Amino acid sequence: MHNAYEESSILNITVQIESMAAYDDNLLIGTREGHLLMYNVPSVPDEHHKLELLRHSKNFNKKRITQIEVVPEYNLLIILTDNIVCVHDLNSPNFQQVCQLQKTRGAILFALDVQSTQSLTGEKNTVVRLCVAVKRKLQLYYWKGKKFVEFKDFELTIPDIPRELCWCGEALVLGFRGLSYTILDLNGKTKELFPTGKSPEPSVTKLSDSSFVLGKDSQSFVMDTKGELVQHNPVKWTDIPSAIAWDDPYLLGIVHDKLEVYTIDGCLHIQTIKDLNKARLIYRCRQGKVFVASTSHIWCVRAVDVTLQIRTLLEQTQFQLALKLTSLSDVSEEEKTKQIYKIQTLYAHHLFRNKRFQEAMDLFLKLGTDPYEVIMLFPDLVTPSVNNEVSDQTELPKLQDHDLEKGLRALIVFLTEVRHKLMSDNTSKGNGRPKENGKDKSLLLLMEGEKNMTAVATEQLLKIIDTTLLKCYLQTTDALVAPLLRLNHCHLAEAEKTLLMHQKYPELIILYQTKGQHRKALELLEKHAKENDSSLKGTARTIQYLQHLGKDHMDLILKFAGWVLNEDPEQGLRIFMEDIQEVEQLPRPKVLDYLLRSHKDLAITYLEHVVHVWEDTNPLFHNVLIHQYKEKCLTCLSEDATPAEKQMAQHVRQKLQQFLEKSAHYTPETILVHFPFDRLFEERAIILGRVGGHQQALSIYINLLNDVQKATEYCHNVYTAYHQNHRENADKQKQSDGGADQVYVLLIQQLLTEPEQRAATGCGSPEIQRTAQPDLEMALQLLEKHASKINPLKALEVLPDTVPIGRIKHFLEVSLQEKLNARRRIQVLKGLLCAEHLQVQEQRMHYESQSVLMTEFNICPVCKKRFGNQSAFARYPNGEIVHYSCQDRKG
Repeated sequence: MHNAYEESSILNITVQIESMAAYDDNLLIGTREGHLLMYNVPSVPDEHHKLELLRHSKNFNKKRITQIEVVPEYNLLIILTDNIVCVHDLNSPNFQQVCQLQKTRGAILFALDVQSTQSLTGEKNTVVRLCVAVKRKLQLYYWKGKKFVEFKDFELTIPDIPRELCWCGEALVLGFRGLSYTILDLNGKTKELFPTGKSPEPSVTKLSDSSFVLGKDSQSFVMDTKGELVQHNPVKWTDIPSAIAWDDPYLLGIVHDKLEVYTIDGCLHIQTIKDLNKARLIYRCRQGKVFVASTSHIWCVRAVDVTLQIRTLLEQTQFQLALKLTSLSDVSEEEKTKQIYKIQTLYAHHLFRNKRFQEAMDLFLKLGTDPYEVIMLFPDLVTPSVNNEVSDQTELPKLQDHDLEKGLRALIVFLTEVRHKLMSDNTSKGNGRPKENGKDKSLLLLMEGEKNMTAVATEQLLKIIDTTLLKCYLQTTDALVAPLLRLNHCHLAEAEKTLLMHQKYPELIILYQTKGQHRKALELLEKHAKENDSSLKGTARTIQYLQHLGKDHMDLILKFAGWVLNEDPEQGLRIFMEDIQEVEQLPRPKVLDYLLRSHKDLAITYLEHVVHVWEDTNPLFHNVLIHQYKEKCLTCLSEDATPAEKQMAQHVRQKLQQFLEKSAHYTPETILVHFPFDRLFEERAIILGRVGGHQQALSIYINLLNDVQKATEYCHNVYTAYHQNHRENADKQKQSDGGADQVYVLLIQQLLTEPEQRAATGCGSPEIQRTAQPDLEMALQLLEKHASKINPLKALEVLPDTVPIGRIKHFLEVSLQEKLNARRRIQVLKGLLCAEHLQVQEQRMHYESQSVLMTEFNICPVCKKRFGNQSAFARYPNGEIVHYSCQDRKG
């Protein structure tokens, strides 16, 4: 696939290589003859940096050196030779032996675990653990001081002699020849895995503290410490590998005379290095450096420069592997972040070109890619002025039908998430600068952690996002257009053009409304109101629109309310009468003036709503409503009026009379001036009663209407109202009641007065003929019936002298009794007040009789100070004396 490694032959020796280990630039070789060699292998091989033999111990041991491991942190060299584990000093000239683990005699192999940690203070600590397989037992040790200490009471018995042993976190992985693999935790709990397969030799390779690779025939399976498969697809070698090493992200295996390289993720074959004659050992020194050995030859396999690998991988669209290599590279964190962003962006575009839209959008969102850049992947969504920029990009797939819809839906999800982020961060306004990931941006990037954006940039970005979302919704989900427009930042001209092209007139109304283009919206509503096939047909939408405009757009409301009121007066009046906040806050005098000038027939309905429903107490509306009632009655009572109009006049007149009687907010003086003298007499009498013209009102009832019953009811209402308010407002009542307390006397006087005399004090219209004759009998009946309400002296003044005393006996008796009762009540009240006065005086004398003796020994209980000669003090009811200034502080 590509060259990930380059091999070079570094050593050819005559002795037989049995084992090897490496660290940093050092290579240690153990031979079958018991020799131990240490070489320095330069990082960059060239003619000036050749292999250097550092130490050669020919007499290190007489037996073969089976296994070698090093711990550079403690300069430890751990060797298995002659079936015993020995520890040597790595820095001493002849690898001086530090100690020998006598209990490990008979050892088959060992496994080393080195864990380095760093404390909060920055101090590094390295823990070394050793597991030794001695026949069918496992021994555990840990390094402490300058020796390996065995774990107390810890020795595990296993079913067979292991041929592979590996630490993996807090577990041990064992492989038995011809049998199976087993996971063993430090508590002794085991879990059997699968058999080793046709190959008798097991293969265990550690990947991390939680995962490892097990070999079965020509396949390698990735497992975790719970015994579960990490991925179901195994790595498939060309044949059974004799040795395997892990050099992240590659798995290297020796297969015959070749070194095969695979990846764990995706199990991709990367490279095959040939001509490694009889290679049998492999050891990873550090990242990108692996040693391969045969019995007499050693090769150094170095990783090709990461930059070259990444370039090749990007050409082959292997983005995940390129990302892995970038994360493992030794460049600075800033440069690494830039490279990762660039690769992920290329990967996202690759996913898009392969129509994996949702994956691409998820990655764009994770990267915080400029939404404008993502939108340009859909040329049809971009305005023509920007299409020139799009054409310069890599050729984009032509999306149609199902693919287009799928792509747009993925774009909707992306833009919605970005929009939500912008809206939530919009409150934190700052001068945030964009991260520059190797390229200039036309808009600010939404990178992770970049939450501070200027308000202008945010608004600009929201405008582009919302306009694009509108276009996407129109092609995928019409139902989402209206909710978007109700709270949008769309570009007005572009959105207007798009909606008109799709003939989405209701949605266009919403756009105009949110953008404050109310005149355009109302003109469009008026235009489509009379079109039968239009979704905006009728007046309902216009009425609803006008109702929510508010008082700031009063002129616009009055301008467009006209055609609605002409088309449907009853529904159109809801523009000014609906019980919603915006309508109730409209300037009512201005609305009334408009209706009186242009739609006078609707003024009464509007005024009734204002007065009765909204309970407005402004005298203007009460006065105008009375005038409208009056004009309606006069019009319907004309000589040429139809029977229906006359019937309507009776209904309106009834409402007028009720309103005149109940309303307390009209100005009767103003109303009376405009009322006619030749008709609507009863209404005039009600108004006269309001201004205190009781005599004139009674004259109308008696002389013009000849209705004693209504005159009597009038007197009852006036007298009752007077006495209810008399006590609270006596002085004012005397000034403006117009003789309300003597209203019954005025009625009797009207009944007894001659017609000629009535004319002088009549209703103010001399041309009206008064024909009612004096009715003494009726006057006497009223006198007897309402005797308690009539002043006897005033009554006697108006009664004729010819009336026999017997006829007024009952009246006089009732009047006299009423006066006596009133006198008795006054006397009782006087006595009670006198008694109360005496009680108060007695109580005063009681308190004044008490005395307080003040001496120089008196102490204030609040401030604990003595009273001076000039001290002011206060005495409480319980007898305590305190300074006057201390009384508020006493608890």
